[in-house]
Amino acid sequence: MGCREAVLKLYLKALFVLTCSSALDNPGRGWNAPGLCTQLPVWRKPRPASTKHDFRSRDFLCSLQHAGTDSASLSRCPCLYQFLAFIPPSNGSLRKPGTAAVMVDTQHPLTLLLNGSVGDRELCKIQYHFGEFGNYSLVVKTLSTSAKTVSCDLVINEGPINSYLPILFAFLVYMGILAVLIVGRLFMKIDPVRNWVYKKLNPRETDRLINSELGSPNTTDSVSSDPTPRLWSTASRQRLRSLDTFRGLSLIIMVFVNYGGGKYWFFKHESWNGLTVADLVFPWFVFIMGTSISLSLSSMLRWGSSKRKVLGKILWRSFLLILLGIIVVNPNYCLGPLSWDDLRIPGVLQRLGFTYLVVAALELLFTRAGAESGTLESPCPALRDILPYWPQWIFILMLELIWLCLTFLLPVPGCPRGYLGPGGIGDFGNYPNCTGGAAGYIDRLLLGEKHIYQHPSSSVIYQTTMPYDPEGILGTINTIFMAFLGLQAGKIILFYKDQHKQIMSRFFIWSIVMGIISAILTKCSKEEGFIPINKNLWSISYVTTMSCFAFILLLLIYYLVDVKRLWSGAPFFYPGMNSILVYTGHEVFENYFPFKWKMQDSQSHAEHLTQNLTATTLWVVISYLLYRRRIFWKI
Repeated sequence: MGCREAVLKLYLKALFVLTCSSALDNPGRGWNAPGLCTQLPVWRKPRPASTKHDFRSRDFLCSLQHAGTDSASLSRCPCLYQFLAFIPPSNGSLRKPGTAAVMVDTQHPLTLLLNGSVGDRELCKIQYHFGEFGNYSLVVKTLSTSAKTVSCDLVINEGPINSYLPILFAFLVYMGILAVLIVGRLFMKIDPVRNWVYKKLNPRETDRLINSELGSPNTTDSVSSDPTPRLWSTASRQRLRSLDTFRGLSLIIMVFVNYGGGKYWFFKHESWNGLTVADLVFPWFVFIMGTSISLSLSSMLRWGSSKRKVLGKILWRSFLLILLGIIVVNPNYCLGPLSWDDLRIPGVLQRLGFTYLVVAALELLFTRAGAESGTLESPCPALRDILPYWPQWIFILMLELIWLCLTFLLPVPGCPRGYLGPGGIGDFGNYPNCTGGAAGYIDRLLLGEKHIYQHPSSSVIYQTTMPYDPEGILGTINTIFMAFLGLQAGKIILFYKDQHKQIMSRFFIWSIVMGIISAILTKCSKEEGFIPINKNLWSISYVTTMSCFAFILLLLIYYLVDVKRLWSGAPFFYPGMNSILVYTGHEVFENYFPFKWKMQDSQSHAEHLTQNLTATTLWVVISYLLYRRRIFWKI
């Protein structure tokens, strides 16, 4: 992740030119013009702006500053103003005013504030959402010398580009490929076409049939010789394809955003509060892992495996996942050979391994024989998939109580109690070293600053300097909660086997319940809730919101794939069957051809999107080929 974050900082910007003119008699006096907190990365030299101005003044001095937020109003997300540019004097020439060219963030609306250098008096304020590769001028002119009033006019010298056209083009390409596959499948249902294709693909088999006087292959022979229909056989349908499809969908989106997501901001993680596409996939993967735990443990126990043997498998798998995360998929390889001095301990696979250990052991410990078959009596039949497992719910609620107490009651040196902010220049810079509050403090205290993630997403906007790990210790508690909710989805499938209406209705009810909890916790707002949605913190509201989406998504996929069989789950089904291999492989080989190559224009969305989609598609193809050869990497 370290190398990837460094690349993600190179984001497309808009060119912004400030031109100031003054009628003050005292040269050297001018203004400070703050804007918003923006990312100012190393970037290519901007194209010069062509601007025309009216000047009726002498020399002056002007400086431009920026301060920031990820919204159009500082009151919603207060940040300190940051110095952005210095405007040199015009040297007494009215034809050559002082100018400065800067680049500003185009992800969020910005507020530009112009303050006078004398008394720091606010002169004007402009709110604007700049577009990528746009060329703008802010023309500042004096209106009244005595009142020292100025006008600020924003001029668009060159309009921004439409950066979303590559996405539309990519969508049309994939839809075209899908249309070709659908038409091909329809043609394959025609006997003469199918027999001709089989003859071309396997001429020796056709000759053998002719020479043995069996004649040309009939429909039955053709179908039996084709490996594809076996995917739809009754035996293979014992495994719910919807679960692997859900897992594969989450995984493929994860691979795409990890590879860069075409350098679009909504395919990057949110800087702090809020959601983007990139924030959806990891909790979905955790959710479906919990669902699989319920089904796999039930299957092993039904086939006669002892609980001790199953526990040994759980421990071994958890150990391998954690080991893979630390040794193989570690972002600190970007800094050179791994050493204990800078080894990142938390990580995605580490969190998956520990979460799997807790949830699987919890299910194994409190599972009750006969509960799934319905032989156990329940005082409330409508809750028969919940009440027999009340000790599990007590354990999870205790974990959530621990999270709440640590988050809101733990004293953190130099920080207010219960702080959930990003630190840095957020909150007017009052708590620069408080990134993540208690969550960040616990990681730094127990793991050490050098052993956690060094480039959190909050550094982009809030310019945080403290390391913070989004896969840290405290957030793991809510990851366990997310997997436990997935476990409940698995129990619904087991308790109501083949009762499709019951299964889908319960998925829907769970989604509504989680949605209501999220609405209460967040007050249906991004910043103003009791507990905002935050992926970095893995807040409770984040978990309930993601589980709300997960239940609805699983309902839709289950209906299409396993109930109506309108969709085979392809192409997501194939990477879902080899999820560990695809995830590990995409991390290990991300900087190798053909997954990555040198681009002609590194600031082009089209080139980045082409490269990232190509790499992601290659992993789908690889997983499909492995599936056809029945090669699966299981831990």
